[in-house]
Amino acid sequence: MKTEKAAIVLAAMAIIIGLGSSDGPVKEMLAALKPQEELAVWNELQAGDNELRKLVESQAAKLNAAPVDAAVDRVWKAVPGYNGLEVDVEATYRHALLKGPGDPLKLMVRQIKPKVSLDDLGAQPIYRGNPAKPMVSLMINVAWGNEYLVPMLDILDQEQVKATFFLDGSWLKKNRELALEIQKRGHELENHAYTHPNMSTLSRARATAEIEKTKKLLKESLNVNNKWFAPPSGDFDQETVDIAASLGLKTVLWTLDTVDWRHPSPGSLVQKISAKAGPGTLILMHPTDSSSQALKGMIRGIKAKGLLLGTVSQTLSADRVLPSEVE
Repeated sequence: MKTEKAAIVLAAMAIIIGLGSSDGPVKEMLAALKPQEELAVWNELQAGDNELRKLVESQAAKLNAAPVDAAVDRVWKAVPGYNGLEVDVEATYRHALLKGPGDPLKLMVRQIKPKVSLDDLGAQPIYRGNPAKPMVSLMINVAWGNEYLVPMLDILDQEQVKATFFLDGSWLKKNRELALEIQKRGHELENHAYTHPNMSTLSRARATAEIEKTKKLLKESLNVNNKWFAPPSGDFDQETVDIAASLGLKTVLWTLDTVDWRHPSPGSLVQKISAKAGPGTLILMHPTDSSSQALKGMIRGIKAKGLLLGTVSQTLSADRVLPSEVE
């Protein structure tokens, strides 16, 4: 029996180490064994490939990271948390054994949620994502500028980028077909009040109506479950944030402003955004001539810094951006 088992171990190792991919043959060999024999074979296989295990362990040591709790910052207010990362050394090792030497090492990982999330921070404005997350969002506020929207959508398609469009409710009421086109292209649609007022100047009843009316319209017109509220002109007070929270929305502003309504030159806009964008940056823009002409250059400048572009929901989530070698 001992000789038989050793032969199986050697044959399995030969397939694993010398002949490339071996899921089928090795699994068949192991399946033919009794449970206790299978365990013995695995133990012997593992003992015979210490170098592979050391490689997995060294990669795990580089990638493992503790989760970061969401917190209220003195300047940035509510800052999202960021999931931790833990490599499952045993699962990675077994997977590598069955794959063979010709295949790249794929690390099996699990994300570890932080103990404190954005939801635990109460009604706080949000100006940025977690600074450890290499992702940026384009926040496009829409109350006018229809002529630039489709050209901007075409560029976003070409660059394979999804943005978040905050829609003024009165604009949405008049431009449902254009809003549907934005939605069809896969972008996120959110709340920019109804008549573009300065929220801090309104009574509680009027402020509530401004947000609630657009939230209802997003649902009825586009079947959107609204999550985020962007105050028009960035004007708000704590009551605004409290009202939005009572309606199930988080108030989001921006980290970096294009100030595109002043019609800066496209070149200066590309230079500004490319230089200042960083991990967690929320970039405010509008459908203007400047942003339309600068959009491609801005996107490429951001990507050149090794940053991903995602929606506001993606950037503000705690989900970790994973390296390509993990599963």
